[in-house]
Parts: sequence; C-alpha cells; structure tokens
Amino acid sequence: MDKVSPAVAEHYHWGEGADGWHLVKTDSLSVIQERMPANSHEQMHRHQYATQFFYILKGKAVMRFLQESVLLKAGEGILIEPGRYHQMCNESTGELHFTVTSTPPSHGDRVLLSSTKGLTQG
Repeated sequence: MDKVSPAVAEHYHWGEGADGWHLVKTDSLSVIQERMPANSHEQMHRHQYATQFFYILKGKAVMRFLQESVLLKAGEGILIEPGRYHQMCNESTGELHFTVTSTPPSHGDRVLLSSTKGLTQG
C-alpha cells in the first residue's frame, strides 16, 4: 500500500487558478484535495448520482445553495445529497484548501444551473 499526498497524486487545474489532486480515484469513490485562490468560486451545479462531502482544511468557504449559504471554517464539513444545487466559494483574501469526497465519483455527473437568479449572496 502506497502513501498518497498532493506531492505524488494526479494533479489538474480547474476554474481560474484552482488546483485539484486525486488522492483516491476508483470506480466507486473519489477523494480530491483542492485549492482555490482568493475571491474565486466554482459554477453553481448539481450531481445526479454523486453524494459529496466537503471538508475544509485551511481557510474559510461559503457553500451556496439556491436559497441559502453556509459558512464553513477549517475543521468543518458539509454533506451534499444528489440533486442539490451547490457552489463552493472562497470570498476571502487568502487561499482555501479542502477535500471533496464523492461516491460514486462526480466527474461526468455534473449539471450546471442555467440561471443564477435568486441565489443567496454571502
């Protein structure tokens, strides 16, 4: 059994300056460590099949939903059930580091929200 860390894991870029590292990548489970730069966010989306758990390692995050937002600090996490629109946001001036665990893996299972009207800000 080999140890895994971002130093040796498969790396990819996403969004505007964000990074991801596949810590676990199997047919049934995905564990990714991600880094988001200050004042950045992903697109509002949902997954048809994947259940996801986001866990904050460093920094502060705002997880936006269609009608509410949840502030997450280091050491806190949130479970996202399939079908629920969500958007990870880093509204701070520092980097955000977190893990996202998905079962089944969420790549290829993403449905973007066509309109962001009515979103709760902050």
